[in-house]
Amino acid sequence: MPKGFHTQGLVILLKSPQSLDALRRCVPQFEVVKEGPAAGEVWMAGPSLIVAYRPEVNGYVSVDVVDRRWPDHMGDPKKEAMLFACWSMGHFGPFAYPGGLQRAVQQSWTWKEAGATVQKHTAFIRLRTSYIFGAGRDAKVIPPDYDSEHELQFLTSLAGALLECPAALCYFNPNGEVVLPKSIFDDSAAHHTSNELPPLNLWCNVRLFQLGGGWLMMDSVGGNQLDSIDIEVGFPQSLCTPREIDRFIRDTSLYILRKGDVIKDGDTVSGPGNVDRRGKHFEKGMSDPPRRTLRFLPCDQKGIPEILLREKEEK
Repeated sequence: MPKGFHTQGLVILLKSPQSLDALRRCVPQFEVVKEGPAAGEVWMAGPSLIVAYRPEVNGYVSVDVVDRRWPDHMGDPKKEAMLFACWSMGHFGPFAYPGGLQRAVQQSWTWKEAGATVQKHTAFIRLRTSYIFGAGRDAKVIPPDYDSEHELQFLTSLAGALLECPAALCYFNPNGEVVLPKSIFDDSAAHHTSNELPPLNLWCNVRLFQLGGGWLMMDSVGGNQLDSIDIEVGFPQSLCTPREIDRFIRDTSLYILRKGDVIKDGDTVSGPGNVDRRGKHFEKGMSDPPRRTLRFLPCDQKGIPEILLREKEEK
């Protein structure tokens, strides 16, 4: 669903539930304006700290503790009605999609211990930004000068502070399906800060899929957080390596983030393998989560799988 009551969301998986006092000790550099009680249903809101982000436009972050495992399934609308409703209303992230944690673990190429570590979690900290906490019915969901990158940078720095919590197991971005340990998170944040670059690998995962017949597909997920588009690249294994395509996706994502969605259908971009790739927009990407994508295929390449040439079919 689009950005609404919540405009961004990040998660810290925990080995045990934590008190609000424990969370406060991790974030002394942030302004905590108040504490909030748990809602009637924990999936909606656990005990929370409210952190000021842009108070002049009613921008705040809710940092709540949920004393349950991350609900990677959407829930049965009859037997788990509240869980289903909270997923539908974006309480787990505006672009989170069921199965995201499992996919993040399966596509965790820089952290091989992801699966074993994630299995240990029993609770999580949820960070969600909003501009309508306590606001009236006519309040703007997004302020006129909204800056998604600045907002996500702030939320990421808050998540980094909360990773200092002794019970923290790892960082999880449900909107970009990224799961990382504190060590990789810290190294990436420091590297990108020193080079004045957005930490795209903390926000957007790059994934690899086997298509058969010697063909692979790689894509990014999470571009919606930045009001941008995700990238898909189909290529034969003989043409280049996944590492080269990973860099192509990151570079292209950064270019679009800075310039806007300026690559039109039919435009070509030079890339790995010393070949040009032609881009085409699709309303439905090849893989979950559902989202718009910009797909690149090598020009003048024979034997392109049919699945790469068409829109994803509805199940």
